[in-house]
Amino acid sequence: MDVVTGAFSFTGRAIAEELLARGRNVRTLTRRDAPGDPLAARIERAELQFRDEAGLCKALDGTDTLFNTYWVRFAHGVTTFGRAVENTRLLLRVARRAGVRRVVHVSVTNPSPASPLAYFRGKAEVERDVSGSGLSYAIVRPTLVFGPRDVLVNNIAWGLRRSPVFPIAGDGSYRVQPVSVEDVATICVDAADGEEDVVLDAAGPETITYDELVRLVGAAVDSKARIVHWPTRLVLAVARAAGAVRRDVLLTAEELAGLQGSMLVSQRPPLGRASFSSWIAANGETLGRAYVSELARNFRPYDPL
Repeated sequence: MDVVTGAFSFTGRAIAEELLARGRNVRTLTRRDAPGDPLAARIERAELQFRDEAGLCKALDGTDTLFNTYWVRFAHGVTTFGRAVENTRLLLRVARRAGVRRVVHVSVTNPSPASPLAYFRGKAEVERDVSGSGLSYAIVRPTLVFGPRDVLVNNIAWGLRRSPVFPIAGDGSYRVQPVSVEDVATICVDAADGEEDVVLDAAGPETITYDELVRLVGAAVDSKARIVHWPTRLVLAVARAAGAVRRDVLLTAEELAGLQGSMLVSQRPPLGRASFSSWIAANGETLGRAYVSELARNFRPYDPL
């Protein structure tokens, strides 16, 4: 039995599907009831909650590998990066008590305790907790993850389909290295088989500028939008206004700073194989047809974690 946090979401779903393809039994720790989800009939479900350690320990009983994708994209209400760190620390402690053999933890490229960005500082703090947990571990650090049901690339496509103008902050020369969610899942599941403690970057074979990424998406969806380069503060103002209309958070100042700092690029040889440019060209017909809300997916109507 392997346990995956968030198997009805994005990265967790890909990991669960890869495990099932390899003949593994899968349980998910989730806040989501998903009776209509095709995956629900194929895996066990237990509640992801951090208030009942005994219940969490029971949910992890008999687990070989825990695949941890739990994190928060941004602070919202009482949900903060600090709280996410504490929750993950509890999950690791309970996993060891439950006799879990190995943990595969999904992090991010270029985490640092000295980062000015809370997201990357928090990820570094959790990595330290994983390495000090006493569990056998693999830490997997994805770059910019793309695939069906993702938020970022889909919503770029959504904007390019509907707006006459699509703004990019600054000159757009900052770099990204997209990796497919299927490649991330394969890397994670392969990493579960070993006993050695490892840290792996999950990055795709192409490194492109953000401007190039937006233009690739625009071409794939046959967008007529004019791509413009605006000051960062103006792009953030537009994102806030659009977020208010959508009742969502489109982009935060920290997320944009991470993009502009080329934080989603690996310095190691790429382990991912799927080409972003090929994938986007093949999926342009369906991409961005509907808006994907981060708050609806991961904050409403669930209890704050």
